[in-house]
Formats: sequence, structure tokens, C-alpha cells
Amino acid sequence: MTDEYDVIIIGLGAMGSAAAHHLTKVGQRVLGLDRFQPPHHFGSSHGRTRIIREAYFEHPLYVPLVQRAYELWHELEQQSGRQLLQQIGGLMIGASNGVIVCGARRSAEEHHLSHRVLSAADVRQQFPAFHLGSDMVAVWEPRAGILAPEMAVQAHLELAAKQGADLRFSTSARGWEPRGAGVLVRTASETFAAGRLLLSAGAWINSLVPGLNLPLTVERQVMCWFEPRSQPELFRSQRCPIFICEHAPRRSFYGFPDLGDGVKIGVHHEGAAASPDHLDREVKEHETETASALLRQFLPNAAGPLRSAVACMYTNTPDDHFLFDWHPLFPQVLIASPCSGHGFKFSPVIGELAATLLSGGAPPFDLSLFKLARFAPNSANLSPP
Repeated sequence: MTDEYDVIIIGLGAMGSAAAHHLTKVGQRVLGLDRFQPPHHFGSSHGRTRIIREAYFEHPLYVPLVQRAYELWHELEQQSGRQLLQQIGGLMIGASNGVIVCGARRSAEEHHLSHRVLSAADVRQQFPAFHLGSDMVAVWEPRAGILAPEMAVQAHLELAAKQGADLRFSTSARGWEPRGAGVLVRTASETFAAGRLLLSAGAWINSLVPGLNLPLTVERQVMCWFEPRSQPELFRSQRCPIFICEHAPRRSFYGFPDLGDGVKIGVHHEGAAASPDHLDREVKEHETETASALLRQFLPNAAGPLRSAVACMYTNTPDDHFLFDWHPLFPQVLIASPCSGHGFKFSPVIGELAATLLSGGAPPFDLSLFKLARFAPNSANLSPP
């Protein structure tokens, strides 16, 4: 058995890489394990761009968390020397009584966020790339923008390594077990000991906590990039914000301006069930046609030739809120994922919170939405150790 660590992290994607950085920043001895070589395209933290937004339609509880995330993204940019965040504004689009518009307005109003509600005509005048139905409205939020996921993971990992983290890539954790108040983690060739364990393996999380029978589903998601068929200047970031559009009740797609690779869009939460080890990575013609049809309806000049398409994964909880909590049987083990397809923007603050909890501190935010007990209320003792 090798030297003991304070914390072992299994999974070094968005959440795990951020946690490694923040744990080493506060002086913890960290071992990080990942079966791949992050950043990579096998999980949920790739695709060149991710949305960050403040008027969070999912629930107002997320707003203080994302506000702290903005601060940490700027801090990470300064520390890494990389541009990771572009604030170009965002549109939350749909029916005035729809989930996205109502939720965004609720968060904006409850937290006194800068925003405006625009009619379809207002949107067309200010952002002529968009052709919305006359019964649609949009919530404009100026602080929304774009994150660079692969560069962000790399930046967190580089800083963690510089601060002393022992990061082992292409190294799978074969299992873990409690050892008194600590843990043992096994790989194919070694066994490691630590005081605490962070499980941040995304789509592989259920394989690491099989006894919990977590009600999680892995969902295949497709991202497409299209070359604008006309007026390409309308789709540059100076004139086209990020957007999420509820085009039918509880059905939505999201998109980005053309940053040089084409206009990117993805259909949100309509993918097929998948296995993380056997994900079908071949994007089918009917999937790209679905994306193209949405563009033809709402951003018609963007619907030119397909330039590229890739598949990734969401790992979903039944209520689409995060899972971030202590293991109910082993209070030295913290679970920090999955995030139901909307977690990347929060990765630095989740990493900071994980470092706080694993170092014995108390979280400064309300994390009640993310408790494991909502899935098994009679079986969990969720008090921090």
C-alpha cells in the first residue's frame, strides 16, 4: 500500500479537476485517478463550448452558486493565463408561461438580476438571426456567455499538479472500501489509502456506489455545428448571443454563435438511454436533420451545411437537480455528480465546495436541492462527518 493521502478523487472531469485544484489550494494531499486522459471526449465535458447563465430557470437556489462560479472562472483565467469565459449575453426563449421563461424571470426577479423581457419583435430587431413565433418572448440576461470546457479542465488539472496533486491518468479505480474512518482505493496494480474520498465519475458513478441503487440514467446527447447558409455576420458573437429555446411545452434546444466552427446547437434531454462504456458515438442523419429543422424554423439563415457533430452524455437524476452529498453509510465519502446535463458552469464552485466539505468545513450555500435523501428518505444518515 502506498503513502496515505488526505483525499482521493475518482474522476477528473469537470467536477473532479476543479476539486483537485481547490483541495490542493488549501493544503490537502490529493491523489486523482481517471480512467482516461482528461480532458477527453468520452464523458460529459467536451464539445468546445458550454453555456453559463445567471437567471437560472431550473431553480432560484442555483443563482448564488453560479454567481460564485463567475468569480471563480475569472480567478481561474487569471491563474492559468487562458481565456475561458466570454460574456456575450443570453436569451431564454419560449412561451410567456413556459418553463424556461417563467423560471428565468423568477430567478431574475428573486435575486434582482439585470434582465429584460423582450417580445418576439424586440428579439428580431435586436438579434435579427432569430425568427421567433409571435406568441414567444425572451428573457435577455447580459451576463450569460460561453465557457471553454476542455481548456477549463486542463487549467484546473495543471494548477492542481503545480500545487502538488498526484494525478494518475489512464488509471481506473477498481473499487474502494472503508478503512476505519478513512478509505482504501484499488487500481489494477496498487492500493491507496486516504482519509476521505471524492466520487466525481459522472456517468460511471453508479458503478462506484452499487449498493445505493441510485435512480440515475445515462442519456446520449448530440451536438451539431452548421455553416450559416447566408448572412454569416449575424451569427458572430457580437450579434448572436447564446440561447435556450423552449420550442414546445417542456421541449427545448440550445445554441451558440459561430466561433469559427459553425453555429452549434443541441437538443436538450431527448436522447436515448445509453451505457457509458458502450456509447454509440456515430451521429445519425436523422439526428442532424432534427437539429437542422429547428434551425430552419427559428434561425433559418444558420441552417446551412453540417460541418461536424459529436455525441456526449448526460447523467440524469429523476428531478434533474444535482447530486452532491455524503454517502449515507460512509461519511468519509462525498459524491459530487451527476448534474443532469447542466452542471459544467458550476464546476469551479462545486470543486470549491467539495474542498470545503472534505476539509471539515461547512458549506456557505443552501445545498438542500442536491441531497441524496430525496431518493431514499428512509435509508440515509446524511449529516457531514
